[in-house]
Amino acid sequence: MVALSIYFPTILPLHARVSARHGRADEVRRPSALRARLAVLVAAGGMCLACAAQPQEAAPRPPADPVLQLLIDKGLMEVDGRGEELVRQVRDRASEMVMAAMHFLGVPYRRGGTTAEQGFDCSGFTRHVFESSIGLVLPRRVDDQASAQGLFKVGRDDLRPGDLVFFNTLRRTFSHVGIYVGEGKFIHAPRAGKQVRIEDMRQAYWARRFTGARRAEMGEAGVVAAPAAVR
Repeated sequence: MVALSIYFPTILPLHARVSARHGRADEVRRPSALRARLAVLVAAGGMCLACAAQPQEAAPRPPADPVLQLLIDKGLMEVDGRGEELVRQVRDRASEMVMAAMHFLGVPYRRGGTTAEQGFDCSGFTRHVFESSIGLVLPRRVDDQASAQGLFKVGRDDLRPGDLVFFNTLRRTFSHVGIYVGEGKFIHAPRAGKQVRIEDMRQAYWARRFTGARRAEMGEAGVVAAPAAVR
């Protein structure tokens, strides 16, 4: 409409003028010229509308959730969004302990290992995470952790992120241990040749071997209420 208002002041006076010399012929030619100019304007207007209608570039996606990005970077989760529910639950419900444990994903298994630099075995991993995050020093052996001071028993249906989960993998009631992270999954140091990773307790192998869980006794301020176990 703006373009038409610019051109019309020059077009309409030309159409209105009729010279005595050309007479009727000039009247015929002017409308033709007007129609030609109008056609150009309409075409130009259509091009402008087409440009305006083109979709703009999508804004860049915001950075991924740090925990989800950590899992993806370590090759432990696909970039398909299926892990977002687990990460959401961990972030919403888990203690500092679980978040600390997640940072050791990918650390190699090492028998007798108790640090990220050395590598971890299963009980070395849980001991390190509990001590560094909530100050509870667990015993070194798996079966001793199951009866450690400052922990109490919880049922499978009452699991919360941060609970210790135990399994019978070597024909002993308490021969393997990990930390529950939510959504039926736990983080652990599996065995020689593997790395700290997250697995699903509902898989047949783990479901058959589950033997119990333990939870740290926490005070109102989130501090371990019972005395730390002897090293």
